[in-house]
Amino acid sequence: MTQNVSPITGLLINFAAFTVIVAGLKMANALIVPFILAVFIAMVVSPMVAWLKSRNVPTGLSILIVVLLMMSVGLLLGAVIGSAMVNFQKDLPEYSNKLASMSAGIQQMLGERGIGISAEQWKNSFDPSKLMALVANILSSFGNVMTNSMMILLTVIFILAENMGFGEKLAMARGPGSSSEWLKTFTKSVNDYMAIKTAISFITGLIIFVWLSIIGVDYAVLWGLLAFLLNFIPAVGSVIACVPAVLLALIQLGVGSAALTLGGFLAVNLIMGNGVEPRWMGRGLNLSPLVVFISLLLWGWVLGPVGMLLSIPLTIMVKIALESQTETQWLGLMLGDGDSASL
Repeated sequence: MTQNVSPITGLLINFAAFTVIVAGLKMANALIVPFILAVFIAMVVSPMVAWLKSRNVPTGLSILIVVLLMMSVGLLLGAVIGSAMVNFQKDLPEYSNKLASMSAGIQQMLGERGIGISAEQWKNSFDPSKLMALVANILSSFGNVMTNSMMILLTVIFILAENMGFGEKLAMARGPGSSSEWLKTFTKSVNDYMAIKTAISFITGLIIFVWLSIIGVDYAVLWGLLAFLLNFIPAVGSVIACVPAVLLALIQLGVGSAALTLGGFLAVNLIMGNGVEPRWMGRGLNLSPLVVFISLLLWGWVLGPVGMLLSIPLTIMVKIALESQTETQWLGLMLGDGDSASL
């Protein structure tokens, strides 16, 4: 029997369902995070599988080639980055002490100019060493997730294998008169976004790594990795990525090298964010600033530091999914900044 539900009741029901889903995701954090990473990796590499298939390479062999390539790149990067992370953790107390000394020097200089701030208040308000520790925790959290690399790899393989016939099975399940065009649109939009964003983030991280290596900043590979990861977060991510590298250049090499480091970050993000990315994306997928902020808080609370890194891609997926259905297009538009067009 069909019952008419008032708009307020429907809104409350939807909000309750959303709350239950979010609570379930938080409780299953340890299982969900590796799975989400596997989904994103599968989205990034699926165009490569499709390209191989278009060259008449069998599906199984295409997946095997891509998986072997992933394993080779992963092992190489894991060895280099893992070693750098271990050494950085060892040197972190020394860097923190130097930052604390610089901070105390700034406090003393302000005191000499009549701006008196107690040591405890200054430490609570301005403690750059906490930022270095936070960066180390973010990198460690991401590294801990990647210890489940075998499970992530197996999940990627199964997703790639299932993806080949999922559309046909869905069409059969929904009946002969149903259309799966919305699924094709959603899949293509998400795959295109993830592939392009990953490529741009990789180029950004690579340029940062090369630039910092030329300047001589320690652990340039870690700051390149951080720039790659945080480039998925618009505006805020670039700022967070540059601060620890600039601080390290300051305490290691001096003001001039810190200025060069900051200039490099600004130039790369200006060129890639305002020049290359809009050209490659073609059509806008921008989110409103409020949605970006809420996404960082929500996904960070649900999934931890890795959730913050994946917050914008996750929200973009939700936005594209909403825009793919006529009934929910208005919700997708509400998530946008008002100027972005639907992909």
